[in-house]
Amino acid sequence: MNRQLGLIAKTAAAAALILAGALYVFASGQTEGDAIPAARQTATETATDAEGGYPIELSESQWRERLSDFEYYILREKGTERAFSGEYDGFYEPGIYYSRATGQPLFSSEHKYDSRTGWPSFWQPIDPDAVLYKDDDSLWMRRIEVVDSSSGSHLGHVFSDGPQPTGRRYCINSAALLFVPEGQQPPPLVQDYLARFGSNAETD
Repeated sequence: MNRQLGLIAKTAAAAALILAGALYVFASGQTEGDAIPAARQTATETATDAEGGYPIELSESQWRERLSDFEYYILREKGTERAFSGEYDGFYEPGIYYSRATGQPLFSSEHKYDSRTGWPSFWQPIDPDAVLYKDDDSLWMRRIEVVDSSSGSHLGHVFSDGPQPTGRRYCINSAALLFVPEGQQPPPLVQDYLARFGSNAETD
């Protein structure tokens, strides 16, 4: 009896995972055929480049100390927030979005738009070198993962259904981001990053 119940539970869990993947694809409006050729080519190149390591590398215990459990799940375990649940979905105040893992500048409010998908969406990063791309074949679909270039921490995915001038939609988890309003002094995490690495992006 216990064995049968265990089998039923495993089957239900697998079905839930498949359903979650299907809902994600439906909400994003993205299918395998919508892959972005340029980004997909870059995905292979940047993944190879990153094999030599990232500028910021911490042990898993150090990451856990720095991040909350949920932030760790998103950034280090490639998790995904529920649609319409993130802090920055439907949020359009002027300012800069930094990596919550490292303090690296990632996105500007000037490039944010309402995609109506349930996740914060941008049509480009604040600087082309701020993010890297990786092929993601999880959940039985082909996607392009977006990570911060300073630590390889997971941010979200990029799709080809965005507005002009790029035609891209960077679908990003709120928990991966740290927003600093325009004109406000950045927190220590961001200050430490900028003091160490500087920035090619406009962050004022």
